[in-house]
Amino acid sequence: MFDWSKWEESVSYAASLMDELRAATTSDSRINRPSYGEGEQTAHDLFARHGRALGLDTSVDPAGNLHLTLAGADRKAKRWVTGSHLDAVPDGGNFDGAVGVVAGMTVVHALRRANIVPPADFTIIAFRAEEGSSWFRGEHKSHFGSRALLGQLSREEMNAAVSVANGKTLSQSIRDAGFDPDAIDKGSSHLDMESVRGFLEIHIEQGPILVYRGVPTGIVSGIRGTLRARDCRSIGAYAHSGAVPREYRRDALFAAVELAGRLESKWHEWLAEGRDVVCTMGRFCTDPSRHSLTKVPGEVQFTIDIRSQEDSLLRQARDYLLDTASSIGRERGVELDLGALDMVAPSLMCPALQERLTAHAVALAIPAIPIASGAGHDTSSFVTAGIPSAMIFVRNEHGSHNPHEQMEIKDFSQAARILTSFILDQKQE
Repeated sequence: MFDWSKWEESVSYAASLMDELRAATTSDSRINRPSYGEGEQTAHDLFARHGRALGLDTSVDPAGNLHLTLAGADRKAKRWVTGSHLDAVPDGGNFDGAVGVVAGMTVVHALRRANIVPPADFTIIAFRAEEGSSWFRGEHKSHFGSRALLGQLSREEMNAAVSVANGKTLSQSIRDAGFDPDAIDKGSSHLDMESVRGFLEIHIEQGPILVYRGVPTGIVSGIRGTLRARDCRSIGAYAHSGAVPREYRRDALFAAVELAGRLESKWHEWLAEGRDVVCTMGRFCTDPSRHSLTKVPGEVQFTIDIRSQEDSLLRQARDYLLDTASSIGRERGVELDLGALDMVAPSLMCPALQERLTAHAVALAIPAIPIASGAGHDTSSFVTAGIPSAMIFVRNEHGSHNPHEQMEIKDFSQAARILTSFILDQKQE
């Protein structure tokens, strides 16, 4: 039986670690941890140093991911793996990603203080470049570190992804950071997957649900898949706003607005049916070099982002968008060109792991609710690899990807307690 009386010492260790990370990677009053950049390396060096101080086996794979392992009683038994990423988006916060690495270190600190050896090895991985979409343009799927580790990152993708800072390819950026892109390719895993029992990631919630519900933690049911149209255009004809009657207009703006309205109505229908879905049109604009108070808009550019845990809904949404755009285009004499529709399948968490995490939360009297993840995470890479996976969300004010992330240490403590209890459970099958 674990003695929780000294737990606060480990929570204090976690708080000091997060403060040290903030201080080490802040410049000009902003968190500075770009993917394969100096700040990210500083963060990895910091955790490697703390890992060695805790007596952990330390190694780095060809993509630069940091592996920290606490030896278990049976070193041949399948191990649990936890972790997250240490890079951050431009002008981001200190907690997104890093909390998952700190949580693993907190578990190890608590076990060391209690002189407890876990039943099997326990590995923490600090991933590289999860936020690759913010730092690299081109055709790629981001989550570079975890996907490289699991043999999901191809050499073609590494050459297609180009740094927004210096124009170098991802492959060259990995090499310049001191790692080995030649050892990375699709199908070449650098993790012995047969030795892994499962993957667990703690992450701040990036939305407001736990805040609104007044609950410190959430057990993630799945990571929503996406349907994205990145380069939509409504093409009509520019005309004089006073001289052309409605029946003769080919108004690009009203056509795009009608599509937006119909999509929102369909969204309401899906929600009424109990479906899991969110819809966003994050960019919607006329051409500033041509638009005017006295012009009928001839072109509108916009984006569509639909997310759901249901693969069937994403396919249904794709068909609905194409049919609706075609219908509106015919009725209004415009072309609604949605461009390429990219779809990424949902990543569903392991039901058995969800149940076990929930049971540990109940046993510890920690409030936890089931919750969907609307953002992508390194956990998706493990789901794709067929490794049983689960996530715990921590309540966090003000969302993420901004400097105002506000996770309370008491809420972090609750999530880390669930993880610690889970790792120590020797009854798991």
